[in-house]
Amino acid sequence: MGSLFPLQTKRLILRDLRASDESAIHEYASDPAVARLMVWGPNTPEMTHEFLGRALAAQGQEPQNSMEPAIELKSDSRMIGSVGLRIKDEANRTADMGWVLNRSYWGRGYMTEAAGAMLNLAFRKLNLHRVWATCDPRNHGSFRVMEKIGMRREALFLKDKFEKGEWRDSYLYAVLEEEWLAVNPLTAPTEKDR
Repeated sequence: MGSLFPLQTKRLILRDLRASDESAIHEYASDPAVARLMVWGPNTPEMTHEFLGRALAAQGQEPQNSMEPAIELKSDSRMIGSVGLRIKDEANRTADMGWVLNRSYWGRGYMTEAAGAMLNLAFRKLNLHRVWATCDPRNHGSFRVMEKIGMRREALFLKDKFEKGEWRDSYLYAVLEEEWLAVNPLTAPTEKDR
């Protein structure tokens, strides 16, 4: 199939990660505020290097069942985060999503834009049936992204994960292909688009 990237949105380019992204990744992955409600981090330089090595290796695999494209700003070509999609069950065509964004870019709608583009890829190109995501209920920014891209909350799991020395709860959100396509129909190009 080859690489599924780059994908473009109004303000962003979703592209394959590069070895040169290591310092940008470490900037947010080592930030305690970014990692506070994640299952990883804050990263040491070695942890970031190992993550990037695994991600670069996964990009070359066929089929590409795990993807973690970089989120790059069109305006200045700055890498500000990543959004992942991992096919978990090929037979049932399901995948999970996750994302991370440099704290300097929170609250501007970038993750909603990037995650929406990944759902579009999931349902239109990868022919998936269901995509789900989880987050700590204290991560308001993350579950608001899930809601904005059309996911619905399906569950609250109480104390289901022991992370960073404490039991944590999890929200589970999901969206079906039919739900996504119903509110995101393909439209015929207008005269202006041609």
